[in-house]
This record gives sequence, structure tokens and C-alpha cells, in this order.
Amino acid sequence: MARNANGEGSIYPWKKNGKPAGYKGALSYRDENGQTKRYVAYGRTRKIVKDKLDKARERLDAGAPVRDSKQTIGEWLAYWRATGLAASDRKESTRELYARLSQKHLEAAPFGAIRLDQLKASHIDAMVLAMKAETKPAATEGGEPRRAFADSTVRQVYTVLRAGLDGAVRDGLIARNPATLVARPGVERHEARHLAAGDVAAVLKAAEGSRYYAALALIAATGLRRGEALALSWDRGVVNLDEGWLKVRKTLGRVGKRLDSSEPKTERSRRTVPLSPALVAMLRKHKAAQAAEKLRAGNQWRDSGLVFTNEFGGPVEPRNLLRVVEAAAKAAGVEGVGVHTLRHSVAVAWLECGVHIRAVADLLGHSSIAITGDIYGHTSEQAARSAVDGWSGALGL
Repeated sequence: MARNANGEGSIYPWKKNGKPAGYKGALSYRDENGQTKRYVAYGRTRKIVKDKLDKARERLDAGAPVRDSKQTIGEWLAYWRATGLAASDRKESTRELYARLSQKHLEAAPFGAIRLDQLKASHIDAMVLAMKAETKPAATEGGEPRRAFADSTVRQVYTVLRAGLDGAVRDGLIARNPATLVARPGVERHEARHLAAGDVAAVLKAAEGSRYYAALALIAATGLRRGEALALSWDRGVVNLDEGWLKVRKTLGRVGKRLDSSEPKTERSRRTVPLSPALVAMLRKHKAAQAAEKLRAGNQWRDSGLVFTNEFGGPVEPRNLLRVVEAAAKAAGVEGVGVHTLRHSVAVAWLECGVHIRAVADLLGHSSIAITGDIYGHTSEQAARSAVDGWSGALGL
């Protein structure tokens, strides 16, 4: 009988039902609790068993479990939702979104029945392809079936899965995350819809008289996100009308059944935005009107300190802003306008006026100029012609 080589571990022939069945190897180790455990491997040849023991030893040396967990993906993700996800520093709205996506598209789906120790990158590829291929009935009779899930939803589901599997690696259930071997699903970028200055002015004109006119005008002039504008307070450290600036420090949005103020999307979303004299004057007028409204409301007024409030001083439901801008756009004869269209419009206007893309990214609170370039990187025909004509003229051509 061949002897075991140094460091090979204990490998010896074994029998099944009294007949030679190959080789058996064993490896002793201590788990995270200091308890002695034994890993046993079987194989047709000594080399197969040795390779299994070597792989187990490599995993142990790397701090990974000797073997991956037999728990299903669905079982693990349900636990992760209640622990790792719930304890994370993600925004509450993000945690709720991740939980919904995990429950619907991962845990309750056939994919969730796969065991962690059997999960391969190809399983994840197949899940992504299946989501992209799934359809739902046509919107109209005789029409073409529509995709069941947008590219953005497919990407979000992948992101949730990858985060959940990171948690499984951290807890020692698997040695590595197979989702890291799968490219993040792409999302086709669509050019942001924007309006010419005349159309923006027409929409704002039609919104005059609305209690949310000042909020819409501020967004149209500064490019604030809707939630950022609605989270502004009269605190002098947030809105300083004497010096003419505001600071974005919070964002307001609906989380479940309640309105919630939270941190902005990214660190670069926390920014200082200058206010023109006209905007300062508008906000002073708005503040005076709010003070008069507070007196009329009496003890029904909720002193939230917000710049933009409902008729009782509470935070504004973001959808109300959308309703106002849609009604104003319809009255102005401008189609397809949302609150974000105002932000897009000022961004494009700044770029076409020659404002450096870095400055535009800073004003918009983008985390990088790459995002600004992706969304607004197109060049108008007039700007392109001006650039070519200008350089040609400088060359004497």
C-alpha cells in the first residue's frame, strides 16, 4: 500500500460492502468556537482525495468554511433581510426596496431553492436572462407582449443578490461570492428630456398662484432634486437669504406609508447652491406668505420649520408637486413634463452656455462628472457648429 506523503493528511483505501471502493481521506481542524472537527473526503483515486483535502486546507487557511452551507438561497436571504440588511447603513427606503426585491424575485422564485453550496455563476446568468425574457400581456388588444421587467429592475435584483451573498461570505457560509463573477446587468441610457428656456418659463407662468410655485421655480433655477427642495428648512445654516445660498443636507421622500427625511443619495449630494437675487426675493416673499398662513391656521399649524409645507405646516407630499407641474405643463401646451424635467432642463442649459461640466456636476450633486456626461453629454447642433466654426476660424480656414 502506498504511504502518505508529508503534509498529505490521512489517506487510505476504503471498502464499501466489503469491496474496494477507492480512497478515503480525513483532515482535522478547529472551528470558530475552538471545537475539533473532522473533514472527510472520498474519491476513486488517491490523487482525487488529496486534491479535495488540499482544497479544504486552502479554504481553512483563508478563513473560509471547509465546505459551503447546504442552506438554500431563499432561506439565507430571508435571514439576511432580518439581520445584515436591517442593520446596514443604507437609507431606509433602500432597505425596504431591497427587502421587496429579495422576497419577490429571489426568495419566492425557483432560484431561491438552489443550495448555497451548489450555486454557480451560470445560475445567476440564467436568472438574469430569464428576467429579461419574461413578458406580460400587451397594453392593447392585438399589440406586442411587453417585457415584464425593466433593465433597471433586473440590475437591482442582481445588486440585492450580490449584497446578500456578500453577507453569506462574511458569515462563513460560502468561501466566495459567485455573483462577483457575473457582470452587472446593463441599463440602456436614455437622453434626459429637457425643455428650452421659453417652455420652462411658460410652465412656471402657468404654475403661478399654486402654493408650490416657489418650490418649482427653485428647482427650475438651481437643479435641485424634488426631495432635496422639499427637505429644506429655514435654519440659517441651511437657507441663508442674507448671504444668498442654501445647503443640501437632507432629502424628503415616502418610505412605506410615511414621509421621511433622510441623508442625500451620496456624499457629493451634500452641497452648497448659490441663490440669485431674484431667487432670494422670491423666497423672502414666500416666507412672508407662510408666516401669514401660520397665523390663520392657529393651533392647527405644525411648526416643522420647512421652507415648503402643506396648508398645516407639515411636509409636502412629493406627488403633489408632480400633479402641479403636470397641470401647469398641460395649461402651457407643453407635453411630457415632470418635476425632474425642470432639473434636466437647467443642466442642459448650463452646459450649452459653456459652464464647465465639473461645475455642473457639483451644482447637481452628481457623484462624478461621468454621470453628468452620461445623462447630459449630448451636444446640440448649434453648439457643435459653433465649436467647429470657431476653431476653423482660428486656423484661418
